[in-house]
Amino acid sequence: MPPRVIPCLLLRDRGLVKTIKFKKDVYLGDPVNVVRIFNDKEAEELILLDIDATRENRGPDFELVSEIAGECFMPVAYGGGIRTFSDVQRLIRCGIEKVVINSAAYLSLDVIRSASETYGAQAVVAAIDVRKSMFGGYKLYAESGHAEKSVKLADHVTAVVAAGAGEVLVNNIDRDGTMGGYDVDLIRQVCANTNTPVIACGGAGSVEH
Repeated sequence: MPPRVIPCLLLRDRGLVKTIKFKKDVYLGDPVNVVRIFNDKEAEELILLDIDATRENRGPDFELVSEIAGECFMPVAYGGGIRTFSDVQRLIRCGIEKVVINSAAYLSLDVIRSASETYGAQAVVAAIDVRKSMFGGYKLYAESGHAEKSVKLADHVTAVVAAGAGEVLVNNIDRDGTMGGYDVDLIRQVCANTNTPVIACGGAGSVEH
């Protein structure tokens, strides 16, 4: 599979924001208008993440998701607040082609498993947010970086792929929005633990990155 460059858009309060290390969000504008820009730029795919849904204990904003998906000329992956297979079904009906599962996977892998069995592994992306620990390893986080998890990175990658995830999106929280480059060591570690396609996120700032 050839490499892809995928814009990742962050939703907050029905608007788009840019964050730095999952904090210091800056408002970018109306999501539908931004999507139209990426239509013009002929992006191959978009990832849309509602960064508050899980922490606020609510599901996806299906009305907004449907509106955004209706404007897209490219496949859209959506994550944020997905807790049940019913959420997945509604998102697919909204025009979403892939669901991004993060926090829910730490509670149960059933959502990934059911989505993969029904729509195929290519429709399921497992997202993993990490921070580097003071001892050099990586700690995993859910709920937009607010809930630390005890599971090891390699074990979690193996588990989500075994459950049916067709892609793994891995994001170093401390690189988010810094434009200082990807955590290449992190990406190498994840790729070494799976043959499933890996999406690197966090730190992109140039073509060289």
